[in-house]
Amino acid sequence: MYAYIKGNVDYIGIDRAVIEAVGVGYELICSKRTLDTLRVGSEAKLYTHFHLAQDVAALYGFASEDERAMFRKLITVSRIGPKVAISVLSAMSAEDVAFAVLTDNAAAFDGVPGMGRKTAARVILELKGKVDGGMPAAAADGTASASVSPEMRSEVIAALVSLGYDGASAGRVVSSLPECERTEDMLRLALREIAKKL
Repeated sequence: MYAYIKGNVDYIGIDRAVIEAVGVGYELICSKRTLDTLRVGSEAKLYTHFHLAQDVAALYGFASEDERAMFRKLITVSRIGPKVAISVLSAMSAEDVAFAVLTDNAAAFDGVPGMGRKTAARVILELKGKVDGGMPAAAADGTASASVSPEMRSEVIAALVSLGYDGASAGRVVSSLPECERTEDMLRLALREIAKKL
């Protein structure tokens, strides 16, 4: 219906924003990440998704096309509606979600309110093959880190989670690491990166 809306930000609420474009105020439901990019009185461009279900129409807004694309993938998962999809994208970036799916990292969804491990496992199962095959983040030197097997990264993430780190943070750190020959080497690098951020 609408590809995007560009105009002045008139209002920012807890879960929505109003953008005035050509004299019309459009109310868009947004993730916290998108809302954090907006400022009242400033111009903004939000990519949109129009959702109609059970006679309720709603317009959703996203700061990037990647976020909108991930929202559309999430709502294809059984029993995942727009509200849960927005909650996921408020807690995780689209790249975080893709990486969690690629590495079977259900723990990455622990920070999503109301989402248990069973639901996270269903998201991962149903989105397999629907997310990009490349890893989301680049290594620290700017080179892509997609050459490392998802299985190795998954093992390292699981090890970090067992050590008490949250799944999403573990996923972000591991996604930024360069290629390693052994899982132990990657785990050592991951712990070193985490220590730098403390």
